[in-house]
Amino acid sequence: KDTIPIVGKPPRKQRSSRFVVTEKVDIERLPPFMETPPSERPHLFIKKLHQCRVLFDFNDASAELKGKQIKAQTLHEMLEYITTQRGVITENIYPEVVNMFATNLFRSIPPPVNPTGDAFDPEEDEPVLELAWPHLQIVYEFFLRFVESPDFNTNMAKRYIDQPFVLNLLELFDSEDPRERDFLKTTLHRIYGKFLNLRAFIRRSINNVFFHFVYETERHNGIAELLEILGSIINGFALPLKEEHKIFLTRVLIPLHKVKSLSLYHPQLAYCVVQFLEKDPALAEEVMMGLLKYWPKVNSPKEVMFLNEVEEVLDVTGPIEFQKIQVPLFHQLARCINSQHFQVAERALLYWNNEYVVNLMSDNLAVILPIVFPALYTNSKLHWNRTIHGMVYNALKLFMEINPDLFDESMQQYKQRKLAFVLVFKPWYPSLMFSVRKQRAGTCCDSICGVAAAARESSSQRAGRKDAFRLCRTPTCTTTTSLCHRRCRHHGFII
Repeated sequence: KDTIPIVGKPPRKQRSSRFVVTEKVDIERLPPFMETPPSERPHLFIKKLHQCRVLFDFNDASAELKGKQIKAQTLHEMLEYITTQRGVITENIYPEVVNMFATNLFRSIPPPVNPTGDAFDPEEDEPVLELAWPHLQIVYEFFLRFVESPDFNTNMAKRYIDQPFVLNLLELFDSEDPRERDFLKTTLHRIYGKFLNLRAFIRRSINNVFFHFVYETERHNGIAELLEILGSIINGFALPLKEEHKIFLTRVLIPLHKVKSLSLYHPQLAYCVVQFLEKDPALAEEVMMGLLKYWPKVNSPKEVMFLNEVEEVLDVTGPIEFQKIQVPLFHQLARCINSQHFQVAERALLYWNNEYVVNLMSDNLAVILPIVFPALYTNSKLHWNRTIHGMVYNALKLFMEINPDLFDESMQQYKQRKLAFVLVFKPWYPSLMFSVRKQRAGTCCDSICGVAAAARESSSQRAGRKDAFRLCRTPTCTTTTSLCHRRCRHHGFII
């Protein structure tokens, strides 16, 4: 008997972390702080902290309900206590608070995997939320209030909030639950601000997370949050920038652009890059060449993201730095304008709506116009999308208004090149057409391109591939258009 396969999402695991649950312990509700004499409150505070180190199994929603409720109430009481009362954070409280925080939060974060079916895709699959969040949220809030308290003493706390503590905190950034990552972001940022002795270590540790992500796994849930922290850190860098910070830009931030899941953290990454350029505009050339190095070849949505970032970079680039990058940049923009993906072409043409970028173009029009004119002129007639026609027309009109003489000169150069192309094509056109007509209807692109190449070689002339490419489109040809295009280019045809 044949069975119908089940179509749909495969089952996901039920939790995003692994807790070592405390053996069943019956906890009793301790008296409130306000009902206890002031002299006994420090001891009661420690007892409540000890009580909150008990862990419960949230996989079973009906288990130990009384204990879970008592722990939540106790956490709320301590949160209110350190928020409203002064002088309650004494020396013996620091190790107890850090211990309670570590017991509740530091745990294994297994990689997100689907039990069956396709591999986990962070861009498509829904994250698994933390079942123990009702307790974890209050623990995070309590620790933040503890660190932000006016009574908090950094010198006392640094014996307990140390490098191993920071490393354990960074491991939690791989949690699938976005609520937890948001609290972690705030917590680590507060620690960075309070503990000067840990700043360099935190930066190095975050770098290691990025290196592991870029060059090994390409999978991590907390890259966006870590970049948000770094955005604030970069904003506070002193001038002139240290060499280690410049190395961080070139060896960490720029390579982050090549990861296939860039869309998950690109806004934060672009912000960090722009922050660096606002600090030191001389880095614009290095940044732009890095972006061009990792420019996507076949991923159009990613290409649109790159175009967005490049415009942000240009907004903070000075005229002198612009002259260093204008040639490779506008060669890439010309390729984008020629893209058959209308969103890529549209995003590239939107540069002409940016007043600052247009001013940079107008100051260097003699260099830029010959590069982009062929792409603009061709797309004004041949692009399939009418919106692109209008945008190209506006760009050409703008150039014509800025410098009519240079525009006419570029037009004449373009027509001369096109005419030369046709003249070179004529000597071997008859032999090519005669050979092609001899091919049967089922001949594939390899044969057609081979005939064209032979004709070219026999006449020792270089020619275009447009007619040969058109003849390749036989009803039974199984070779794709892009493959045929590449093969014709390989045989020496001008694209």
